[in-house]
Amino acid sequence: MTDLLVSKFAQCKKENRPAFVTFVTAGYPTPDSTLSILKGMQDGGVDVIELGLPFSDPIGDGPTIQKSNTIALENGITTKQTLGMVKSARNNGVHIPIVLMGYYNPIMAYGEEKFVKDARSAGANGFIVVDFPPEEAIKFRGFCTSEGMSYIPLVAPSTTDSRLELLASIADSFIYIVSRMGTTGALGALSSDLPDLCARVRKYAGDTPLAVGFGVSTRDHFLSVGQIADGVVIGSRLVTVIGDAKADEVYDVTKNFCSSICGRSGLESNIREVGIVESISKASNKREATPSAVITDGDPNATTARNFLKGIVVNEEAKRKFPSRFGEYGGQYVPESLFDALVELEKGFEDAVNDPSFWEEYKSYYPYMGRPGKLHEAPRLSEYAGGAKIWLKREDLNHTGSHKINNALGQILIAKRLGKTGVIAETGAGQHGVATATVAAKFGMKCTVYMGAEDVRRQALNVFRMKLLGAQVVAVEAGTRTLRDAVNEALRSWVTNLKETHYIIGSAIGPHPYPTIVRTFQSVIGNETKQQLYEYKQKLPDAVVACVGGGSNSVGMFYPFAEDKTVKLLGVEAGGEGLDTPRHSATITGGSVGVMHGVKTYVLQNDDGQILDTHSVSAGLDYPGVGPELSMWKDTGRADFTAVTDSEALEGFRLLSQLEGIIPALESSHAVYGAIQLAKTMQPDQDIVICLSGRGDKDVESVAEQLPVLGPKIGWDLRF
Repeated sequence: MTDLLVSKFAQCKKENRPAFVTFVTAGYPTPDSTLSILKGMQDGGVDVIELGLPFSDPIGDGPTIQKSNTIALENGITTKQTLGMVKSARNNGVHIPIVLMGYYNPIMAYGEEKFVKDARSAGANGFIVVDFPPEEAIKFRGFCTSEGMSYIPLVAPSTTDSRLELLASIADSFIYIVSRMGTTGALGALSSDLPDLCARVRKYAGDTPLAVGFGVSTRDHFLSVGQIADGVVIGSRLVTVIGDAKADEVYDVTKNFCSSICGRSGLESNIREVGIVESISKASNKREATPSAVITDGDPNATTARNFLKGIVVNEEAKRKFPSRFGEYGGQYVPESLFDALVELEKGFEDAVNDPSFWEEYKSYYPYMGRPGKLHEAPRLSEYAGGAKIWLKREDLNHTGSHKINNALGQILIAKRLGKTGVIAETGAGQHGVATATVAAKFGMKCTVYMGAEDVRRQALNVFRMKLLGAQVVAVEAGTRTLRDAVNEALRSWVTNLKETHYIIGSAIGPHPYPTIVRTFQSVIGNETKQQLYEYKQKLPDAVVACVGGGSNSVGMFYPFAEDKTVKLLGVEAGGEGLDTPRHSATITGGSVGVMHGVKTYVLQNDDGQILDTHSVSAGLDYPGVGPELSMWKDTGRADFTAVTDSEALEGFRLLSQLEGIIPALESSHAVYGAIQLAKTMQPDQDIVICLSGRGDKDVESVAEQLPVLGPKIGWDLRF
């Protein structure tokens, strides 16, 4: 199957023309149209087809491809059906190479080795996986080699030379070059740096063909890029054209568009964009080079090559001061264009935390933050529970009203060290957005916060607070319009503005080093708790309890106690309307292992690897993933997890308000209820500490809105 790709590029080279590569998402705009589109591509002069595997959260794609994925999934398209479309195309005369392109999670859900075997049986020729880290690519490449299938790596303008060496060594048919930073999408102009990028890749790729995509959309682009690359890829523009076509015209529209681009029908353009062709003359000639190792079908040195590649990965991991994984969880499952930014951030973080002056500066802001935080008993709550003594770690008293300031301050100090001039953030409940807007105002940085439109509605007060602080708040209308969708858009924005912008992720999620960064700055919670309780009781707590969404406050509370085996760690998730319904956000309790937002962890997903919609009364817990370290603790049994329903959380909200005079955030209310249930099983001489992660003024309107529905379930008849 690899041979067909190799021979196709060889044929194009012999004919002195670039290979024409086109993309469409399987099942878009309708399942029945895919076969007509593929035939139209072939008959319009296309040499290689990229058929997209639909995915719910394609963070490397722009609006056009996002929309096509959403529509395909609404049409019920699965991975198995996509393979069936390939088989149908083969049975109906489509003979040119077909490459399956998509994200890792649906492939992992299907089973990687089975996916490769079944794809080969269907008639596919190779794979492009947008978010593979090197170690996963090597494993997947092994499955491909055993089936005679091709694995096509992606490289970007930001790809370092060491990664180019790795990726070029994996390539066996062609390399896909992302022409610019950012997400997919048709643009009116191309970068004049493209010749230099192609020349740099050829230094390591040797004779391996290079195909250039991202932003290529016109006949002129095709001609210009074709002078410096062996193949030209067009996706978003074609998807748009197909989407605008009438159902009975999709074959003709596809064929005519493709023909007009590649000129196989004799169409020529007398007008072209100035700058690209002219800059080609400045580029060096194609250079021959010998890669350090190449894996090819039937190559007797394949084992040696794979060992070479594994050596690169092992050496990279050995250089790290902090491991990129927590057991099997963690990693960097991101588009190639983000890797360099993550390397820069990782080095900046490592340098900072090993620099005493950084910590001196960080701690100099303790009075501003409200640290050290307070720890005190909750005697009436303890009396109500009737078991262990309950203590409250008062992160709600911090500046901005939650624990989020701990991490936001640490990350903006790193951003300042890296020379960034702006920050972006995602937020659900709005507390992280407020904390980020606060530190951005203090340090004079531009700030943009992405927030799901539903969260904008139910957290209007925090939206106004962010805007008062000078931040721009962008409402995300996509998907469920909650935290998950805000993370998607923040990642897409960051990949477009890496040079000037730092992304302050607020939870213990995302690709390495983010989970470690967030844990490091939030560990002040657990460290203070350990010290303060010891001053009161000369002992460790018997249990610490925290709510769990993505996991920032829980990992911050739990980590300092991780080696103290006598201390029970209890994470309380959002059970929504019940785990026996689809309306909950209990990722660890009700989820399975997957990949989302750049990290391997527990996620809420269906059998096809599509991320599920979630629900919680608390915006900050309304998220279908969780931090990888928490996933590891779940598997090892170091931490226990339970789920609290919306009505139970509201009961926790009421109890703390009426027994202790403290109005908690709805997120924290989950932990309050969970701690009360735990306390009932313990002895009066034992101690539980609740991480009270945020204050509840932001949630008062939401509680008033929910009381008519949830109030009767807990016997609370309160009118607003």
